[in-house]
Amino acid sequence: MFETLQDRLGSILNGLTGRGALSEADVSAALREVRRALLEADVALEVVRSFTDAVREKAVGAEILKSIKPGQMVVKLVHDELISRLGSEGVSIDLNAAAPVVIMMVGLQGSGKTTTSGKIANRLKTRDKKKVLMASLDTRRPAAQEQLRQLGVQTGIDTLPIIQGQSPTDIAARAVQAAKLGGHDVVILDTAGRTHIDEPLMIEMAEIKRKSNPHEILLVADALTGQDAVNLARNFDDRVGITGLVLTRMDGDGRGGAALSMRAVTGKPIKLIGVGEKMGELEEFHPRRVADRILGMGDIVSLVEKAAENIDAEKAAAMAAKMAKGKFDLNDLADQLRQMQKMGGMGGIMGLMPGMAGMKDKMSAAGLDDKLFGRQIAIINSMTKAERANPDMLKHSRKKRIAAGSGTDAADINKLLKMHRQMADMMKMMGGKKGGMMKQMMGGLASKMGLGGMGGMPDLSSMDPKQLEALAKQAEAAGIKPGGLPGLGGGGGLPGLGGGRLPGLGGLPGLPGLPKKK
Repeated sequence: MFETLQDRLGSILNGLTGRGALSEADVSAALREVRRALLEADVALEVVRSFTDAVREKAVGAEILKSIKPGQMVVKLVHDELISRLGSEGVSIDLNAAAPVVIMMVGLQGSGKTTTSGKIANRLKTRDKKKVLMASLDTRRPAAQEQLRQLGVQTGIDTLPIIQGQSPTDIAARAVQAAKLGGHDVVILDTAGRTHIDEPLMIEMAEIKRKSNPHEILLVADALTGQDAVNLARNFDDRVGITGLVLTRMDGDGRGGAALSMRAVTGKPIKLIGVGEKMGELEEFHPRRVADRILGMGDIVSLVEKAAENIDAEKAAAMAAKMAKGKFDLNDLADQLRQMQKMGGMGGIMGLMPGMAGMKDKMSAAGLDDKLFGRQIAIINSMTKAERANPDMLKHSRKKRIAAGSGTDAADINKLLKMHRQMADMMKMMGGKKGGMMKQMMGGLASKMGLGGMGGMPDLSSMDPKQLEALAKQAEAAGIKPGGLPGLGGGGGLPGLGGGRLPGLGGLPGLPGLPKKK
């Protein structure tokens, strides 16, 4: 989503950090480029002006020009200003009100209100264990009410029975009454949209608001909306009074300008972002993490959360037991590759790792993309059970059969076997003598963070996002910067894995031949 902006700002700020001292002209030239990058990313002109003015005011001062690394100070100022524009802390949906809590969804036609209503209801049901009722107030769009009913059937969430001929305001009043009688905790009102903002739409929204008295009014906006995002947000806020924003299609190729513009103009927090079509693909918006990602600083907390969601705890425990014995066969390798695919593949993981965002293009050029995972899994699937457990038995005739079965050639199989051998050697090192290198490393990390011995190392998979945030801050306070772990050098690498290698999860040491970061 923010890749274009990330690439532009990254190259501008990298040029600054290499300098020993900065003049006012240097800062002005850099901010001119920042301004151009933001405008290219579809950020509204008024927001861009106030952004660059705020950074310039802080940057052009004696205090910075005398600092040891003034370039890094400018990077920090741009980072801090990005966070302040996106909102300093993530804000979730507020349910602190008498039941049923009414959530009203507003926005233009085609922005994804109905699907987002289903996603929010599903999230409240699964994560917060709330009883939710959904009601469609869209009497104009053909089959809009039926679409919401189908989403309810799909997710097992109650929907208000459809009565033909009722007005949107009457449906809203009936929904609130039905939620009270049915003992629901939350009622979500999916209102109608228009292709553009007009007076009848605003009058209808105001009337629905008066009838249902919503606790939250969420403006659903398409993240691919360009400069017009500002007018949209301002109009809805002035006439209806929104409490937060939900951005859909954040997985698209939009340039991120809508997020910056709408938050800055309305002052209302972005509460949730849609990152895919499926019902579970809705995430909380964390401004600091997004700012880190835009400036290529990585997002370790999101990476750990993704791992916690996608990694099978039982398989991970079995893998750990095997590692302790120094065993690692091709079945284990296939499991590792599948887990990485679930977490967004190589590109998705690289984007979240500190200092690694720029590696994605180099990796693609070297042929190390997500298609490689698919080929390697196909090779392993073409083997017999005995061959997967004991790769040493793979001689020429067997390789020929596997190549034919997987649509690859002997060279691909040899690369996979070489990679497996390197990883198996790594497992032996990690699970070997004196409790293993991994245990020593984690123990050292735990003591550095003031968590005592290995027994004090927290189980990341069982922690909620707030605890993970606290742990990240605790790590930073202990001197563990986002760019590297203590005593392991910068660049975010882990010991023995090479500068540009991917630590992976459950002990995946990386893919051989990955170009090292310069």
